[in-house]
Amino acid sequence: MTATLALALGLLAPQASPAVAVPVVEYVDAKRLADADEKTLVGPAHEAMRAAQARLLNAGVVECSLGKPQKDFTAFTIVMRLDATGQVRDTWRQGSSPLAICLQRYVRGKTVFTPPRDGFHMSLEISFTK
Repeated sequence: MTATLALALGLLAPQASPAVAVPVVEYVDAKRLADADEKTLVGPAHEAMRAAQARLLNAGVVECSLGKPQKDFTAFTIVMRLDATGQVRDTWRQGSSPLAICLQRYVRGKTVFTPPRDGFHMSLEISFTK
């Protein structure tokens, strides 16, 4: 208790501790990581990621809209965190259309592509006006 109070007051130097991965819980943080991670891929690796994103999106749209007329065409984004094998482990969504909600559910657990590292973030940005 006194060490915590002293540390809070700046009287003790903080102890070095091993880096601990803090889980991303907010969409805005996940999107920032996805943008940064996607920029690290260049050339054939970037092309492979984009092709994998397109396959995932195309399959998801078929699954989510087949026989279900869509009425809400607002833009949305789905961010995914992939493990080392490329499986989607976490998702975040901006947008609340039925298609956005369904696609977020659809991508969970899917294997997208083998990323350069565990914890790779990527996103699907969908706009019906661009």
